[in-house]
Amino acid sequence: MNPTSPAMVPPRPGNAARSPRNSATVATGFVSGMLSGMLRHGRDPTPLLAAAGIELADSATRVPVDRYARLYNLVIDALADEGFGLFSLPMRPGAFEFLCRSMLGASDLREALWRAQRFLALVLPDLSIAVRSSVRHAELEISENRPLGLAYADPVRVFAFEWLLRLLHGLACWFAGRGLALDAVRFPYPRPAHAADYALVYTEHSSFDGEVLRAQFRANLLDLPLRRDEAALNAFLESGPGKISMLYRRDREAVFRVRDLLRDALPDNLSLEDVAHRLHMSPRTLHRRLEEEGSGFRAIKDAIRRDIALSRLTKTGQPIATLASDLGYADASAFYRACVGWTGLSPERFRRRLQQGNGGDEGSPVRARPPSG
Repeated sequence: MNPTSPAMVPPRPGNAARSPRNSATVATGFVSGMLSGMLRHGRDPTPLLAAAGIELADSATRVPVDRYARLYNLVIDALADEGFGLFSLPMRPGAFEFLCRSMLGASDLREALWRAQRFLALVLPDLSIAVRSSVRHAELEISENRPLGLAYADPVRVFAFEWLLRLLHGLACWFAGRGLALDAVRFPYPRPAHAADYALVYTEHSSFDGEVLRAQFRANLLDLPLRRDEAALNAFLESGPGKISMLYRRDREAVFRVRDLLRDALPDNLSLEDVAHRLHMSPRTLHRRLEEEGSGFRAIKDAIRRDIALSRLTKTGQPIATLASDLGYADASAFYRACVGWTGLSPERFRRRLQQGNGGDEGSPVRARPPSG
């Protein structure tokens, strides 16, 4: 973990409220929750807030998510506890890394979550985690083995549930390489003042005053393969555990919705106008939303085609003409040009290279360019 040094000069107070329009922010309620365990242990968080460039004088101030992530790393370093001082036993430094490594290599998301469940049972005995599924629906349940706070609405207790759901959901999204929609979540505490942010962090279908935390999602998401390898994980871990707070927020909801529509419509080749109509917005509005989320319609479409094409070229013997048609290309020659742009090789040569184990006389190994969007 390599958090930025606290010795850096923090931004001027008040800058957090004037972050750019397309910069993700969080409510100060999440910051207060993160500090609640520290306060319970009699520690002063003021120096850490200053080092992260966060001013809490006004509860209405929004905090840029990168500063929130920095505070995340500073707090766990100061406490030597990756659980923020929320639990009866500290989560020693390195627990987050070993959680991630326990999930790495799982055959699908179901197995990855099962591995996470077993690991967290060792380092977080205060809580129980269970994943259940039926034919169409799945549920992640988090419950207490011992009371986490002095009261039902204790900030320590509230943030413990907020954090652990964010951790598990964020890691599931990261390993799957895409956003995973939560259909509904019931939280086991009263509605907090910052509940409006739950629509961005979790789902707009959030409710409160439950007995345990229950997060519902589509069961078929559990069958998704993991798309991260050890090199990707090592790069991810360089930013420290706070990185998880910056990933797969629903600020990028338009990107995910466009991606799903385009993928489900194949082999039909939807235009920007077609997708905008289905999302009940104008093409101009959709273009602006995607731009604000750091993507674009063409980039999303190209990334979908690339991922499907390279997967089938790698794993199947599907004829090239059929694959081109399935992906909505007007003809095979257009698909050939796209494949050369992705890999530097024609589809046949790309497939042959893989069959030869990147050896033979075909030249250097295939290095597909990463998808954008």
